[in-house]
Amino acid sequence: MIDECDLVALLVDSPDLGLVRGDVGTVAMVHGQREGFEVEFVNAGGKTIGVETLRAEQVKKIEDGKAILHVSEMALI
Repeated sequence: MIDECDLVALLVDSPDLGLVRGDVGTVAMVHGQREGFEVEFVNAGGKTIGVETLRAEQVKKIEDGKAILHVSEMALI
């Protein structure tokens, strides 16, 4: 179950913000019965690069202790 403040990984590319599958964001708002989410994405310096409205099937909750994060260069938009 995904809740506010959870970390999620994109399961699809989001070209509007230059995001790619696997990029990590924080759930800022849950819509309805968790059918959608507002997800904030930040750069390595903590600056918000955008907020996307995403459907449940477009994100995956990052489970504690079951994933390792990595850094990638942002696509230029």
